[in-house]
Amino acid sequence: MNENIAEKVKNYRKSLRQEIGIPSPADTRFIPPVARPFVKSEREDVTILFGGLTLTHEVLLKGVLEGLGYRADYIPSPDNAALSLGREYCNRGQCNPTYYTVGNLIKHLEGLRSEGEEDIEDRYVFATVGSCGPCRLGMYEEEYKRALKAAGFERFRVIIINQHGDITKEAKEEAGLTAGKEFYKTVIKSLMAADLINEMRCRIRPYEVTAGATELAAKEAIDLMYHTFKEKKSVFLALRKTKKIFEGVEADYTRLKPKIKIIGEFWAQTTEGDGNYKLPEWLEKEGCEVVIEPVSVMVHYTMWLWRQYLMDRILAGAPISRRYYLFAGYLKLSLVEKLFQFYYNFYRMALGFVSKPLPSQNKLAKLAEGYFDTRITGGEGHLEIAKNLLAIKENKAHLVISVKPFGCMPSTQCDGVQVKVMSDYKEGLFIPIETSGDGEVNVKSRIQMKLHEAREKAKEEFVKVLNDAGLCRETVKNVSKGGGYTSSAIVKFPSRAAVTAANYILCLAKKGRLRA
Repeated sequence: MNENIAEKVKNYRKSLRQEIGIPSPADTRFIPPVARPFVKSEREDVTILFGGLTLTHEVLLKGVLEGLGYRADYIPSPDNAALSLGREYCNRGQCNPTYYTVGNLIKHLEGLRSEGEEDIEDRYVFATVGSCGPCRLGMYEEEYKRALKAAGFERFRVIIINQHGDITKEAKEEAGLTAGKEFYKTVIKSLMAADLINEMRCRIRPYEVTAGATELAAKEAIDLMYHTFKEKKSVFLALRKTKKIFEGVEADYTRLKPKIKIIGEFWAQTTEGDGNYKLPEWLEKEGCEVVIEPVSVMVHYTMWLWRQYLMDRILAGAPISRRYYLFAGYLKLSLVEKLFQFYYNFYRMALGFVSKPLPSQNKLAKLAEGYFDTRITGGEGHLEIAKNLLAIKENKAHLVISVKPFGCMPSTQCDGVQVKVMSDYKEGLFIPIETSGDGEVNVKSRIQMKLHEAREKAKEEFVKVLNDAGLCRETVKNVSKGGGYTSSAIVKFPSRAAVTAANYILCLAKKGRLRA
């Protein structure tokens, strides 16, 4: 009886689909195409495309790949046109980074085709980061392949570099893209250099005397670093030259500006396009100093996670024979972490230690304890909680904005925890925003209401710090109007307050250039 009912339902569904013109489920099932290998003999003819980070990172990564003997090019930052293409070709229910990045690749390939490029599927491959989960980053590879097939690029090849450090290899012999120690070492150096340049831009640009001077200096510095990696020259010496380039920018650090820290889902906080409504650029126009997170923090976090995992396996009672290999791996990873931190600080030294050091991963994990289990992975894990707590406890910013794309499960989970954090630390200012490609006006309107509180908080801190230092109110009043104390943009001053103007004036007073 039940079988007859099931058969009738099946036939009825089939007749309805035929009547409406909807294909059967079997016809819509996606079967991944057989992957063609990208082999070493193709390197001279095939261009590796990549994208998803800031322009600075991508230009330097291009230099790295070209220096290693590859043809490479980056795809411009994704825009809302890419989002529309992604939604058209991808499955429903994906997070925005999927739609933006997949759509951006298709948009780029269609642009090449419209310009008369031939044999695109043979002359280009795309390299991107993937994962085994738990967030939907683990499904990116299939989404790329499915969307490319639907867009008419069925034979186009996608190379996945997953978070375990492996590269998918369709051909085990003479793979076209190989990832050895030299590859990862150079890539990580380029990420560090790009992080430092981006930090210098964000630090200087709000205080530049001549509009556009910082961007001109950054463009020159990026070009210098690109050729450094392409020609395999000293990164340290190139960063020393970069310091001199930025020293040529004149800045007025007496301008009173609230400091806004951007955290959140990795792609949303990093992208410079429509994916986060060009938030850093807009905040600067609103009179703020923006603090962005280095990509190196995420790289360091990945190392820390693996080290924690190995120690958990050892403490969980692994067999004696297995513990030896686990402990050896733990020690090796600890050494890699130390080298990672050494290189970052070494490159900071090239810039005169003006940029901030990387936060301690152990410290961040300690801060997140009681709020978020550090063994819950996906997205940035406990980092979103820890970064907000660090900004509040150590007075690193006047406002923290957490940016996430629509549908990002790990970041949405973190936002629920942030409610508890903010109830415990009422002195902090925090606002979570969700980007969806539209709704920009509503999002920025919400941020503006918090910006008013951040500005008032910055003013109060500014006056308090200077009064505590014994500087008279007249000095405070004059400096608040922009007292004309201009200098080179590369200046190291104390970090006693979140307000840059207060720190700089304390520095002037210490040098005797201001009287109490």
